[in-house]
Amino acid sequence: MKPNDPDIYWVEPPRLGLAEKLYLPLVVDGMRTTLRHLVSPKVTVSFPEERPRIDNPLIYRGVHRLNRDEQGRVKCVACFLCATACPAHCIDIVGAESPWPDREKYPESFTIDELRCIFCGMCEEACPVDAIELTSLFDLTGRSREEMIFDKEKLLSIYDMTKDAEPMRTAAQEAER
Repeated sequence: MKPNDPDIYWVEPPRLGLAEKLYLPLVVDGMRTTLRHLVSPKVTVSFPEERPRIDNPLIYRGVHRLNRDEQGRVKCVACFLCATACPAHCIDIVGAESPWPDREKYPESFTIDELRCIFCGMCEEACPVDAIELTSLFDLTGRSREEMIFDKEKLLSIYDMTKDAEPMRTAAQEAER
């Protein structure tokens, strides 16, 4: 293409006035935003003395838990769908033949590396039996990397700790209907 081609339309840059050249509209807009933040109510929470309020714990993505069934057994059937769906590859499952007659397999070992997890929720979306869920626990701490690798017993203990405050999502959804 040549610069004098009739199919090319040249756009002239807009002419700036004195105010635009001095950035006055941008400065005034920035000052307006600053003043608006100065008079808005503060939302600071003195953690850990005061716990922040989570508006809807059913959609919050915090620490994982493994749910139990009605007999108190782990609800997981070791189908490996959660580990397959996990984009961070932080779930490791070792399946074994189930001692119970109502399922073929159960997880002999189930571990989640919480430091690798991106808390996307793909594992709970992929689970066909609603065995894994993300809770509204957000104060996840550990002194070593090994403490942040949650095994099956630790995930089940999180269920025992949160089952009253946060019922299983399928039970909560059924109650809404």
